[in-house]
Amino acid sequence: MLKFSPLILALLYGFAVYQVSVWRTRRALDAQSTELAEPRLRAVCEKLARALDLPRIKVHVYEIAPVNGLAAPDGRIFLTRGFLQKFNAGEVTAEEIASVVAHELGHVALGHSRRRMVDFSAQNALRTALAAVLSRFIPGFGGMIASGLARLVAARISRVDEYEADAYASALMIKAGLGTGPQKSLLSKLDKLGGVGGATPAWLMSHPKTQARLKAISDNEAKWLGA
Repeated sequence: MLKFSPLILALLYGFAVYQVSVWRTRRALDAQSTELAEPRLRAVCEKLARALDLPRIKVHVYEIAPVNGLAAPDGRIFLTRGFLQKFNAGEVTAEEIASVVAHELGHVALGHSRRRMVDFSAQNALRTALAAVLSRFIPGFGGMIASGLARLVAARISRVDEYEADAYASALMIKAGLGTGPQKSLLSKLDKLGGVGGATPAWLMSHPKTQARLKAISDNEAKWLGA
């Protein structure tokens, strides 16, 4: 039992840190968000809702500048104020915004937010165990190496989640009559809009490279439509 104590403690620590993070995120979102009121955006969200046989999809606006969409751990969908500013400036369309909402709905429907609690705890356990072992052989550097490996694992899991959410969004956009065109065009714009990607190697990024995502969307569309 004593052999496993560090791992158990690491798991408990990871769980506790995750819960604190969820609590802080919920407080920040509650304090800095309002329900989306823009008529054109609500209209495309209604198309998504009808495709899902839902009375409505409630989307909130998170009052921060970065261009992003997110699914909160409690299942709520958020668009940042920065994204809406791009829409109001004519840099993104209502249909492109709908593809973001569809993507975040995918994260919720596929359980990614809930699963990350387990992943986060496991990554803490992995980092603690590796640090203990590696520090015996590489004093002073074992902890850094362990943290780096844990980050690589986390990035890999996150990239898989993004591909799955993209696939869900594509299917929903097609069913809603919006098609995958807005999803593809927005992805092509995101590097410029949000400063994402650049020269960072794909295997170090939490999101896949844009071209890889675009190819996956096209492949899924061809498979589903029998092209």
